[in-house]
Amino acid sequence: MVTGRGRVALAAGAGARWASRVTGRGAGAMIGGLVAMTLDRSILGQLARDRRTVVVTGTNGKSTTTRMTAAALATLGPVATNAEGANMDAGLVAALAAAPDATLAALEVDEMHVPHVCDATEPAVVVLLNLSRDQLDRVGEINHIERTLRSGLARHPSAVVVANCDDVLMTSAAYDSANVVWVAAGGGWAGDSVSCPRSGEIIVREQTHWYSTGMDFKRPDPDWWFDDTHIHGPDGLSLPMTLALPGAVNRGNATQAVAAAVTLGADPAAAVAAVSLVDEVAGRYRTVQLGDHTARVLLAKNPAGWQEALSMVDRDAAGVVIAVNGQVPDGEDLSWLWDVRFEHFETVQVVAAGERGTDLAVRLGYAGVEHTLVHDTVRAIGSCPPGHVEVIANYTAFLQLNRVLERAR
Repeated sequence: MVTGRGRVALAAGAGARWASRVTGRGAGAMIGGLVAMTLDRSILGQLARDRRTVVVTGTNGKSTTTRMTAAALATLGPVATNAEGANMDAGLVAALAAAPDATLAALEVDEMHVPHVCDATEPAVVVLLNLSRDQLDRVGEINHIERTLRSGLARHPSAVVVANCDDVLMTSAAYDSANVVWVAAGGGWAGDSVSCPRSGEIIVREQTHWYSTGMDFKRPDPDWWFDDTHIHGPDGLSLPMTLALPGAVNRGNATQAVAAAVTLGADPAAAVAAVSLVDEVAGRYRTVQLGDHTARVLLAKNPAGWQEALSMVDRDAAGVVIAVNGQVPDGEDLSWLWDVRFEHFETVQVVAAGERGTDLAVRLGYAGVEHTLVHDTVRAIGSCPPGHVEVIANYTAFLQLNRVLERAR
């Protein structure tokens, strides 16, 4: 039940959202949420009351997994969700306010905001995806994030934690929780977890298993896992799973989404069918027509995300456009470019693009990748031979391209 003050705050937020839209300043979700929170600091908790909420967090895959979780939960009833990825408090307020009658919620939450969001929303399930280096100038050092998540979860012992046991840092965050569902969701990027977050000793990896040399801390046995054709779960559950989204990383995201939904009572087969239909997430993965080209748009924001995105690229495409900006939301320090393996583009034309395309071009040169430089991403696509073009962009470059594509529709 929302209080009288809360209703006034929400009405003011709705007015701000309307003003933002009619003046062309944006969709208005963030300003609406900010206004409501300014007038009533408890509004997030009020809106979350009497809902069964799933909080999804991690460095990469939050939006996709949240979209899949919302789809799976929708087999149980109406779901409130921040589908556009506004994952801090104001965005969460806007998402919950937009669906007042939904008894379920799937919320993507920024890693550093998880503890106080959990305090406000009392989630039934917390999904922990992965932790890796990302915008150190904004977020900070990842072992600090792991400790922050761990202490936040300790305040909510009744929450079920759906954690990726292939990720050392997320395993550590969940390790002391009373109710953990372990998912082997994959952990292709290990560059940020070479040492144990609990003892500082070495992490030893043996195929899919890992363990710490300094204490009894090791990869738990998974309750859920996936292979190339099926998803596997408790009590011998095994179901075919064919996704619309590409890559092994999305099979891992889907497995965690299904595990979360089943925890709240969803039928496993219905949940798998629902996540399998997800084919676009706020512009990610969609294919658009631009003149003589079709372009598929992928988002990558940090070394781990770039590794996964590059693994999805069709090397038989007519061209690959890689667009990099260096604005505040991207992280202004682009030294991470040297941690990404850009090699092995021998058979496809590569174009460096974006505001920091020159920095990228230098990195591609050292990787031995033949390329051209066209800063404007749309023009970079147009410079490729006619046919299909793969586009990988970091955060603000991705947003800029999507705005252009929306206007071109």
